[in-house]
Amino acid sequence: MHFKYPPNEDLRRLLRFEPDSGAIWLGDRRMVLMHTMAMSALRQDLITSVGAEHARRILTRMGYAAGMCDAEYARKTRPDMTLNECFLVGPQLFMLEGAAHVTPVKFTLDIENGDFYGEFNWDHSWEAYAHQQKYGVGTDPACWTLLGYASGYTSAFMGKLILFKETLCAACGAEHCQIIGRPIEEWPDGEAHRVYFNDDSLMEKMETLQLQVDALKSKMEPANLGGQLIGHSKAFRKAYTLMQKVAQTQATVLLTGETGVGKERFARALHELSSRADKPFVAVNCAALPAELVEAELFGVEKGAYTGAHTQRMGRFERADGGTLLLDEVGELPLAAQAKLLRVLQEGEIERVGGEATRKVNVRLVAATNVDLQQAVLAGRFRADLLYRLNVYPICIPPLRERKSDIEPLAQNMLLRFCALHSKRVSGFEERALQALKQHSWPGNVRELENLVERGVILASQSGLVEVENLFPNQPDAVQTSLDAHGHLAKLPSAHDTDLCARILDSGKALEDIDALVLDLAVGRARGNLSEAARLLGMTRPQLAYRLKHRQPRGPTSDATDLRSETATL
Repeated sequence: MHFKYPPNEDLRRLLRFEPDSGAIWLGDRRMVLMHTMAMSALRQDLITSVGAEHARRILTRMGYAAGMCDAEYARKTRPDMTLNECFLVGPQLFMLEGAAHVTPVKFTLDIENGDFYGEFNWDHSWEAYAHQQKYGVGTDPACWTLLGYASGYTSAFMGKLILFKETLCAACGAEHCQIIGRPIEEWPDGEAHRVYFNDDSLMEKMETLQLQVDALKSKMEPANLGGQLIGHSKAFRKAYTLMQKVAQTQATVLLTGETGVGKERFARALHELSSRADKPFVAVNCAALPAELVEAELFGVEKGAYTGAHTQRMGRFERADGGTLLLDEVGELPLAAQAKLLRVLQEGEIERVGGEATRKVNVRLVAATNVDLQQAVLAGRFRADLLYRLNVYPICIPPLRERKSDIEPLAQNMLLRFCALHSKRVSGFEERALQALKQHSWPGNVRELENLVERGVILASQSGLVEVENLFPNQPDAVQTSLDAHGHLAKLPSAHDTDLCARILDSGKALEDIDALVLDLAVGRARGNLSEAARLLGMTRPQLAYRLKHRQPRGPTSDATDLRSETATL
């Protein structure tokens, strides 16, 4: 049976070399070029260090992951082609990536019924060559990574595990490699090969052990983790260092910053690092308290103090006695409550609503706000004397947009937490998703990042990657973006744009001539109105006038002379 591959121009366009940024891209996935000698050395080291069986598991899983990734492109790149043509994207990418030359011998696939049979020949397999260079002609097939790729690619297509086995291998002296693939349950010894794909592999065990070690470290060293505060940027480290210096003192701390920057996290870390860590940490959101109940919530209430007060109740100050009290959104306190709070800070004692006796409290106060208290004082909404009491040790927590280098480690930490919370396995973030996170403006700061990561975990496929459309499902245009030479999100050129550029290059005209033709055409369509022509070109009128005035003449037949005379008057 003879198979003819579809044209692969669409696949070659996916492969982009960007030497200025030091990156190679296959669509929106970053790639690397590696020497086969280096891969051969890696195989040898794995076989020597963990044995041939575990080395085969590792390399098969690596190839399986690569095949799963390429299967995504098959669906996206050729959605309008027949199923067989769409499937052949895998062998074409396989060859484009330099793995081997693939000749389909026979294959049938029926996704609806779960039927698959594939037989392919591989010529010039890099893995067979590399294995033979190190170990000579052997007796066992050696293309473990490439078999993993074929199994991963086909399994992603079929939605079930498809096992490929080598019936011939060039590493064993054959002229070429030959592989056959079918559902794993159709192989008599299929269950014996499942170990190369299931969660019992060495890589999975190592990952599980590492997670257990990290969990134990987090329990044993909570103070060093600072309440799960994560960041290495200069702005974050400045705020964190200020918090560490004041932690062992009894000074009142004022945390300022935009909504969602993590003020409560900082307050909890401050408590954990203080000598009061074994005492209560009590947080209260002042903005969430009704004005008429603020005093009762903060200072407590005696039985019968007002209608509905059937029992005496401790306030937040008493509950935090010996520990730390966080007053979040302190700028929202009513003026009457501000006066009483000032007295508590001065005297160290509280008086319950409806009570006559005073009670001593030993509380470390941490206040937090996202408003400018100085402006609130000028506006008459906040007491100046209370501000002076609270502003003993101010710490300004930077917004997330000023600590871009912290976004990825924060997101990775949140990913692990939400995977555990939702009992879901996710491999990580795709490159484009990480770039989208770094380019986002983050008006909601860390809280917004937390929400996006949780959403991404929920929407991502099991054992897959969190993609940009999982993070921003309401922005469909994000799916069409890629990365430019600087690593930023950029629009992929459409097929029409590519054809246009190809026609321009094929015309043989110099760029200056093309520029002049476009300028003249715009001015002609605008009937000499430079303002309208500038709008057509997406520039300002002075910019257009400057370009018309200073461009190179196109020869004696140029029709731009009258335009230059017009721009001379600008």
